[in-house]
Amino acid sequence: MRLTMMTDFALRLLIYVAQRPERLCTIVEVARAYRISEAHLMKVTHQLALDGWIETLRGKGGGMRLAIPPDRIRVGAVVRSVEKDFRLAECFGAGSACALDGNCRLSGLFGAALNSFFATLDACTLADLLPLSDATPTPPPDAKAQRLPSPSSRRSSPSLPRGDGLNSLP
Repeated sequence: MRLTMMTDFALRLLIYVAQRPERLCTIVEVARAYRISEAHLMKVTHQLALDGWIETLRGKGGGMRLAIPPDRIRVGAVVRSVEKDFRLAECFGAGSACALDGNCRLSGLFGAALNSFFATLDACTLADLLPLSDATPTPPPDAKAQRLPSPSSRRSSPSLPRGDGLNSLP
């Protein structure tokens, strides 16, 4: 099994933003800090906002911030929301045409391994991933930091209901 670049970028973006709760972060800034594509990061940002992990503000002075405190974001939940396919073998898919179906124990073994994988990720929060030192990537000097706007001027992107009551910040 291999996770996609989108999941890698999503976790990097969340870590970066979590380290800067006092201000908004921009796609350009995160892309420069991690030396990743702005175009890919834009897609990741959009998906994370739709899934309710971050809030975004458009326009001059805009950017993104976490929609949920980092100690309440489970890594497993983020991975599940970004990755769309966890079929480890053909028999995991709907309408499997596996010739061994019903006569094979691999699907049980793979299912248990996948459950263990997610149990490990679910035990970790975004806060657990934050560095303990100041050894965090910083953008080049020409990237401008955006200060967080006052609460009355905040506008967030629409997000899907999360089911855990944590849809957006006040």
